[in-house]
Amino acid sequence: MGTEKRQRQKEGRQARLAAEQSNQRRNQRRRRLVSAVVLSLGVFAVLVLISQAGGDDETDTAAETSTSTTAPAASSTSAPAAPVAFEYGSGECPPAEKPAEPVRQLAAAPQRCIQEGVDYAATVTTSEGAFTIDLLEDQAPGTVNNFVVLARYRYYDGAPFHRVIPGFVIQGGDPVGDPPGTGGPGYTIPDELPQAGAYQVGSVAMANSFDPATGQGRGSGGSQFFIVTGEQGAALPPNYSLFGSVIDGADVVARLEATAEEGTDMPSDPATIESVEIVER
Repeated sequence: MGTEKRQRQKEGRQARLAAEQSNQRRNQRRRRLVSAVVLSLGVFAVLVLISQAGGDDETDTAAETSTSTTAPAASSTSAPAAPVAFEYGSGECPPAEKPAEPVRQLAAAPQRCIQEGVDYAATVTTSEGAFTIDLLEDQAPGTVNNFVVLARYRYYDGAPFHRVIPGFVIQGGDPVGDPPGTGGPGYTIPDELPQAGAYQVGSVAMANSFDPATGQGRGSGGSQFFIVTGEQGAALPPNYSLFGSVIDGADVVARLEATAEEGTDMPSDPATIESVEIVER
């Protein structure tokens, strides 16, 4: 009799233990699901902030379309557009000597001005110091060409880093927008999109207005660019032309990132670009 009672007690304990373990597993699954949803919503909120505040204002000309870093939520499965041959514009190449004053508006996207077989880099001097970008002319020749032309026209002189999101990106390249982030050079260029997973901390890519929900906004880059400063930025889908990588001056990029202010992605006193010098190697 006692043996049967002990057996029933043992079976009862085992049943209660199994039930507790099942509840624990169910609760863990719920916590993981909630965490994933919260993370996705958090990333989505950051990306919505990016898309709402930036971009070249739309005007009567299609050439001045938005160039903000719009991007889908982390759960999006947006795929890059099929690669196509980059179509250069008809705009003139800058003179050998830099102009006395910055050129802020150009009549058309530039023709090809960079040379075959030349390795290009850019030294960006800012109010926080200087950093160097290795330009990826083999991977994104059209985008590099555009950046080089704008730099040699002194277009970027005085442009603020108007959007700073710690652990994500810093964005700049608009010296004419009011407010900053709403302007551009007066034209757009085609995309040269990378493969998924190509972005890394230090990557430099073009901002644009692509909306994966509608498929609209391809080929909307102009002058604005961003630098990836954290893993969230590195996890962006491949919707932005990757044209460079910071190879020197990471401490300066960190100081630029430190201009962020709590509660906003637009610093009240943003750091600015003083000059961009193109180096041929």
